[in-house]
Amino acid sequence: MSRIAYVNGMYVPHHEACVHIEDRGYQFADGVYEVFALHQGKLVGEKGHMERLAHSLAELRIDWPVSRRALAVIIAQVARRNHVRDGLVYLQITRGVARRDHSFPEDSESALVLTARRAPPLDKEALRQGVDVITIPDIRWKRHDIKSVSLLPNILGKQQAREAGAYEAWMVNDDAMVTEGTSSNAWIVTKDGALVTHNASHAILNGITRLSVLEAAAEAGLGFEERPFSVDEAMQAKEAFVTSSTSHVKAVTKIDGQSVGNGHVGELTSRLLDLYVDFIEAKGGPQNTGAWN
Repeated sequence: MSRIAYVNGMYVPHHEACVHIEDRGYQFADGVYEVFALHQGKLVGEKGHMERLAHSLAELRIDWPVSRRALAVIIAQVARRNHVRDGLVYLQITRGVARRDHSFPEDSESALVLTARRAPPLDKEALRQGVDVITIPDIRWKRHDIKSVSLLPNILGKQQAREAGAYEAWMVNDDAMVTEGTSSNAWIVTKDGALVTHNASHAILNGITRLSVLEAAAEAGLGFEERPFSVDEAMQAKEAFVTSSTSHVKAVTKIDGQSVGNGHVGELTSRLLDLYVDFIEAKGGPQNTGAWN
């Protein structure tokens, strides 16, 4: 069955979808994106994704191409037309098509494209199989809270991880503190049992899965600390894991080749995975999204 894409007001066969060569997303990475997970036919964290999208658009001064309500309908249509029950919907908004010039065009219209693809259903046992991460310098710009399509440093980091036989790369700033993964948020459980992840700021992208895990932990009476942690602290941690719309809650068992804790998925990580799945199935996603930086 042919996949269907949405391109600037039209639903078209995926293989025919295209944008103009002077779209500013293509020429300047002048745009933003969101990735919505679908779990058992329902969007995960739709409210949070929409609010984060609003933040990204506002920070870059890009107009909404359609109303927020209309966009929600389009997202649902793209998922339905592609018969995606478990999978992903990708959304991208750019400043639109204009003569190539660095400054903002005066008369362009924002461009909107969406695609969807199926993925295997969420498999908790597979997520409990630990993965390796490596650490790399964080060479990105200073507004990581904006979900920009400018992802070249992330791509280079992800490729470096793949070539090292690792699942993810954790980016490290000039103070030797871990910010986040190339496509995920980073977490540790310290040797004293504290659950830690970087606080929401310009230094990280505040993940929707991250927020869901924090709310699920709070509801279960589990304490947590939102603060930076160093590479050394991560190396000494009892447990580690990553979160994202595609990784959900995935255990990390090695950092730079060194085993985390006993080298197996930790008890708290395993419990948080269960809590997260129960949370999204009951509530759909985070309810208290708060500030995005």
